[in-house]
Amino acid sequence: MKIILNNREEELTGERMTITRMLELKKFTFRMRIIRVNGKLIPRDEYDSTMVNNGDNIEMIYLMSGG
Repeated sequence: MKIILNNREEELTGERMTITRMLELKKFTFRMRIIRVNGKLIPRDEYDSTMVNNGDNIEMIYLMSGG
């Protein structure tokens, strides 16, 4: 499956997967993040049920704090 992840084309195995599975495959472990799929904000409690499909545009923003 080919997706656009943060404006870069990525190729992942399989035709569909959940957001949680994509995070595992990409080894993204940072807890403070915002994810949008095709412009739609995905709440954290929906990562296990939201499917990533071929051609999806996924934006992942990491939140950082500081002073």
